[in-house]
Amino acid sequence: MLNKTIDRYIKMQQTMGFKYRIQACLLRHFGEFAKKNGDVYVRCKTVIDWARLAPSPAQRRNRLLTVRRFAIAMKAEDDRHEIPAPDIFGRETFKRKIRHILSSEELKLLLTAASQLKPQKTLRPLTYSTLFALLAAAGIRISEALALNIQDISDDGLIIRNTKFRKNRLVPLHPSTQQGIQRYLKYRIRHGGIDPALFISSKGTRLSYSTVISVFLQLVRSIGLRDKPGDSGVCIHDLRHRFAVRSLEQCSGNRDVVSRHMLALSTYLGHAHLSDTYWYLQATPILMKQIAKKQEVFYRRNQS
Repeated sequence: MLNKTIDRYIKMQQTMGFKYRIQACLLRHFGEFAKKNGDVYVRCKTVIDWARLAPSPAQRRNRLLTVRRFAIAMKAEDDRHEIPAPDIFGRETFKRKIRHILSSEELKLLLTAASQLKPQKTLRPLTYSTLFALLAAAGIRISEALALNIQDISDDGLIIRNTKFRKNRLVPLHPSTQQGIQRYLKYRIRHGGIDPALFISSKGTRLSYSTVISVFLQLVRSIGLRDKPGDSGVCIHDLRHRFAVRSLEQCSGNRDVVSRHMLALSTYLGHAHLSDTYWYLQATPILMKQIAKKQEVFYRRNQS
């Protein structure tokens, strides 16, 4: 009964326009845990026991709050649902994560590891190496990459449909990236079945977000970029941050040039506001060297 209630709640959230992808996975996982306990309604003790299974404090709190929001909505229908307190695992203090900007060597290690996935001589290793390379080279969101269909590959680039802000956009690709996609596409069409999705699983169906994240974490741990489960480290979204930062590093012109570049970058990334793009930028040795050089020129000009 609780699983049916969870499915109905998830469908309601998605009908209202929310992707509700990660939350849906968490709620369904909680539903299975509660079912083993014989619960047909949300119980505070069950929520806490389930949340405690998460490997980190942040993930425990996220589990708790996800189920708590569900319980609040369901209690309005049936008073037998219990609502856990929001601060059982402490109060959240927001701290912006410092993103790991992968070096060229680290990215090469990741793509090499992806190309060595088993079983070899199948579509799987080529799929993941192409997917991760595309994320790094084009800066698109992982959700956008997984939603791509074969027909979305054009001579002008990628057609990104129904993005985060329900808009379509064209993402031009570097010739080398376009060649990589076309090379993958030939193999994909020949060996991948009839599903329209560009990136597919070994079963011939569209790759799921949870599966890709699992494989990504497996790979970055295997090459030493992340420790055991629950520890912080490289995440798949860092590939998008890498694109934004490396893009700015190539723009060493004056302030007007940088301003035009930032506007173009914001459009390319599919951001609704330019201010959203600035969150993707952080200091790197190359950027700091460029800033120091400009400051030195400015200082000498004022001293003369």
